[in-house]
Amino acid sequence: MKVKNKYVKHTHVSEAKFRQIILLFSEDLSATQISHLTKISRPTVNKYLTAIRLRILGLSLLQSDPLVGQIEVDESYFGARRVRGKRGDKVYTEIVPNCKSAILQKIIKSKNGRW
Repeated sequence: MKVKNKYVKHTHVSEAKFRQIILLFSEDLSATQISHLTKISRPTVNKYLTAIRLRILGLSLLQSDPLVGQIEVDESYFGARRVRGKRGDKVYTEIVPNCKSAILQKIIKSKNGRW
């Protein structure tokens, strides 16, 4: 039986559970932890976390404002290794081929008109 969910069509996950997934994602919990707390299978949680990350990426790519002020660069690994850290009020995300300093500096310079 399908459950009504205004955020995701054709799902067995209720709107309340979906909101709980987003809340736990924002608290930087792993998919396994979210799965245990929500009683939803880990593959299903992974599917939703991937969709959330892709939506964040899509929205950040629409943002054309240059980066100004103090800039913090942070790496995120979506796999076995996780890096936790604080978040600022504005976030720009980009998938990069590797995390070498030359590549990261080029991205920062292209987003920051002052460099």
